[in-house]
Amino acid sequence: MHSVRRPRRIGWPAKLAGDKGYSYDSLRTFLTGCGVEPVIPHRANQPRPAGERFDKRTYRKRCRIEQAVGWLKECRRLGTRYEKLGLNFLAFVQLGIMLRYLRVLDPSDRT
Repeated sequence: MHSVRRPRRIGWPAKLAGDKGYSYDSLRTFLTGCGVEPVIPHRANQPRPAGERFDKRTYRKRCRIEQAVGWLKECRRLGTRYEKLGLNFLAFVQLGIMLRYLRVLDPSDRT
């Protein structure tokens, strides 16, 4: 079955990067159908389609997101999500980002 690539939906990214845990044909088909290019490496036991090139440059940018999430999880309140209301949780995410930048700006404060 040949999938037809539809135009990308407004608000959806052009590419989506994920690790090998997201390497499923159904997910790749869904993303392609939504106009999103999947940047997901194949597992060792999965055949790679002939002629498919893996976008290493985009995949490497994924580590920035992973690091940011790791930094935010240093704040225990965010890692365990004590705040159940989305608005309150977002406020603590913003506070966590501010605290992170304050630590970056003042390297003498190494606690």
